[in-house]
Amino acid sequence: MRVSPLALGAITLGGTHGMEHFGHVQAPEAADLLATAQEAGINMVDVANYYSTGDAEEILGQALGSSREFDSLMVTSKVRMVVGPGPNDGGQSRWHILDQVDRSLRSLGRDHLDLYYLHEWDGQTPLEESLGTMDSLVRSGKIRYYGVSNFTSWQLMKALMVCDRHGFIRPVSQQIYYTPQAREVEYEMIPAAIDQGIGTQVWSPLAMGLLTGKYRRGSRPRQGTRMSDGDGSDVRIQDWENLYTMVNALDEIARRHGVPIAAVDLAWLLARPGVTNLAVGARNTDQLKASLEALSLELDDEDIAAISRVSPLRVRYPFWHQADLASDRLSEADRDIIATTAAQL
Repeated sequence: MRVSPLALGAITLGGTHGMEHFGHVQAPEAADLLATAQEAGINMVDVANYYSTGDAEEILGQALGSSREFDSLMVTSKVRMVVGPGPNDGGQSRWHILDQVDRSLRSLGRDHLDLYYLHEWDGQTPLEESLGTMDSLVRSGKIRYYGVSNFTSWQLMKALMVCDRHGFIRPVSQQIYYTPQAREVEYEMIPAAIDQGIGTQVWSPLAMGLLTGKYRRGSRPRQGTRMSDGDGSDVRIQDWENLYTMVNALDEIARRHGVPIAAVDLAWLLARPGVTNLAVGARNTDQLKASLEALSLELDDEDIAAISRVSPLRVRYPFWHQADLASDRLSEADRDIIATTAAQL
């Protein structure tokens, strides 16, 4: 399956059931977003049964059904989060997965999902049950491929081991949180995916809008933004001062290139090792067009260095030890993190 560098994220659709601050995009506006995305070469739209507790899938289904032109778009969805009051209305049990995939297909008006994610780890359901169910869905044709989302690297590797042991079809992708300011995934998650031939799709590459330039040190959020409508806790910002410094650095680069700040953030991510695709959400076509400018932006060495100076990876064990004593025999998966570590020693 070949995917475009950007996917259209559908978390802004609906805006109900506690997700009001993401947006209130309805079917006509969603169709405009789909048309703009498709015209720019985007061939994937990303949604989840959890978004507005199913309303986002319903609205996306209406938008997809509004034009035959959208039939070629690949659709991804997810399962795991709690979507109801019952004891089986969450998790990765066979019962929940089979129940929710049928609900998602009905809502979306599709006979299959192109990519179906296990949205989160479930430490209470045996992986054999969850992955066996995903395997059966691929073989039945209800889903084309599947992936895992928000798994740690050891959880990903355990999932792959279970698949290999039982002859299950392997997941093809992981979906993770990754930004120029939040680079923890470079230690283990990205290298593990590279080593195992797993694609990496990034969710919220703009940190829920925090890295678009809308939010600056000492300023109040503008009315109608996610930070004014919500509490800003959708992503965990470990260092707010560093985030504002990163916004300033991205702004300087954006001014040099004459592009929106969002485009610089996304272009940096698209150039990172192992990154396959970024899921970008938008409340309107203007926001989407700002993100689309990343597709034609090529950052130079000076730009990359400026971003790295603001948010360097801290030297951690065992990476400093491997940088000292194992750098003569690195694999492709090792090379980026070990080289980065060695440069700081």
